[in-house]
Amino acid sequence: MATAECSPQHCLLQRRIKGEKRKWLNMRSIVALLSLLMIATTLQASPLRLSRGVGVHEWLNWSPVEASGSYRRPPYRSVEQWLNGGRSLSDWPKGNEFSRIKAMGFDFIRLSVDPGPLLAGGTAERNEALDVLSESVRQATDVGLSVVFDLHAVGQVPAYSRDFFDGAPDSEGVLLYRAMAKDVAAMLVRIGTSKVAFEPYNEPAQYPCGENRSGDWQQIMADTVADIRKVSSELTIIATGACGGSITGLLDIDPFFDDANILYSFHMYEPHSFTHQKAQEPNGFASGLPWPASRGSPEQALRHLQSQMRIAGVSRAEEIRSLAKAEEEIKTYFKTNWGKATLKARIGEAVTWAERNDIPPSRLFMGEFGVIRMAVDKRSGAFDGDRLRYLRTVRETAEENGIAWSVWEYANPYGMTLIEPKGKASPDKDMLQALGLPTQ
Repeated sequence: MATAECSPQHCLLQRRIKGEKRKWLNMRSIVALLSLLMIATTLQASPLRLSRGVGVHEWLNWSPVEASGSYRRPPYRSVEQWLNGGRSLSDWPKGNEFSRIKAMGFDFIRLSVDPGPLLAGGTAERNEALDVLSESVRQATDVGLSVVFDLHAVGQVPAYSRDFFDGAPDSEGVLLYRAMAKDVAAMLVRIGTSKVAFEPYNEPAQYPCGENRSGDWQQIMADTVADIRKVSSELTIIATGACGGSITGLLDIDPFFDDANILYSFHMYEPHSFTHQKAQEPNGFASGLPWPASRGSPEQALRHLQSQMRIAGVSRAEEIRSLAKAEEEIKTYFKTNWGKATLKARIGEAVTWAERNDIPPSRLFMGEFGVIRMAVDKRSGAFDGDRLRYLRTVRETAEENGIAWSVWEYANPYGMTLIEPKGKASPDKDMLQALGLPTQ
């Protein structure tokens, strides 16, 4: 049957309809293709792979200061100056210290860096500091270690302490800090996003936490993530909660800014009364709490302190005063009955937070944990057996949940150290064993 010819107007309309259909089909194909590409990119995107790390704090976190109180230029210390800082350089074995760290079984270092030299001065001073830091980071990545670059504010130059960014989201200090962090991100991208991750804040204060929390930190963290994403979509960012970077601070975060290249940090120093057994006064006593608490009693803990005071020859009046001060904290520790189950439940709160926000627990990051070891004079610290049991429990709990960890810290004279604090710079083999690392 022959088809009747259409009128000119009708034929023109039909041609336009066919053309629009083709355009719509082409557009639909393009949209579908873009969707597939986005899905593929999402599936491929993942943060820097981290497993077992150690904090390196004494190297770049204490940039030398002139007598005037300003930072020395160029800033930061060499590796040799770092190693020679607390002991003789001859106490260290010859060779590359980062190769040694890798040989111990660590796959990354958490490198803490004083942001002060990056904030002090102008553009030239910042670029100079960034050049020094770039070369420093490469010393670790060149031997196959990944690096978590941790901007870790300290108070040796008070103007650039943590208070600098402990303000409102639009405060001058926060805005200047965020601009500096963007420059750091650009430097790290040049090193390679397959080698480094960026932790722009360490243990931010921004109290209070919990139900009475302020929304300031939420906004600061989200804004900082947005800043870094303008530099790179691939650089792994380690975000943290307020309240000292604790689990409580993490639980406060609404991760609406999340993407597949973000890890979420918490530090595990709970209970603080056990991990940080160190008296506030110079001649005080705070040591000997057991782990778990069920291995001892308040009476035993008080008797330990009393015996150490008598060995030290303190007066009876001072003994009574010191014991009275310690008694309340000791009783609270045992009443809470801290142990393996309590600790697992606490870390489980972080896991639950991640799952509730559709974040795999493998994107949690336990950036610090540790215990002060018993001092020679027994005035401070935990006995080795208790310290090692705690470290093993924390490490195993993290690993059971697929959480990367970084122990605090590689080498320092203050008690939380993998390298023995005195004599030859050899690792604490019992601590390596508790961390699940080879001891040979």
